[in-house]
Amino acid sequence: MAPVKTTTRRHALASLLALGGLGLAGRAALASQPLAVVRPRWLELASTHTGEVLSVAYRSATGLVDHAVLGLQHLLRDHRNNRQHPIDTGLYDLLADLAELAGVEPRYQIISAYRSPETNAALHERSAGVAVKSMHLEGRAIDVRLHGVSCERLGELARTVQRGGVGYYRSSDFVHVDTGHIRSWQG
Repeated sequence: MAPVKTTTRRHALASLLALGGLGLAGRAALASQPLAVVRPRWLELASTHTGEVLSVAYRSATGLVDHAVLGLQHLLRDHRNNRQHPIDTGLYDLLADLAELAGVEPRYQIISAYRSPETNAALHERSAGVAVKSMHLEGRAIDVRLHGVSCERLGELARTVQRGGVGYYRSSDFVHVDTGHIRSWQG
């Protein structure tokens, strides 16, 4: 399957310019609303473990793009054993929205996404920072860096939108976001 990139950067730039005209109150209101349901969206994700990069329009004006969602699911697999799991598409919308709020293209490095039960158990044995019932097991969490934005700033934006859990890991330089209950922490 070849990567597909049909999102127009012109549309994304127009949206960013429109955001620039909003005051802080307008941006906060926008941040609390999912943006993806009204227009096409794209992401570029690069796995730090496999070196794979996928730039794809995952949502069209009529809904999710099935082959793009499957491509993202493959990229976000457990790289230790190649197991795949459905990924909550709300994560994709959240990543696209965060990049838009930051004023950059949605280009992310992926540190961790889906984790199989075996991988999560092994990581939990080595680190108290890995939850036994991690949302990574459900395909509802992702650890990322956003190109052109500090992880500290990305964490601030993610906490502001209040669409799930947010963990900022300063020493490892990444941000965890998930689609669970609203909560935040530092690792």
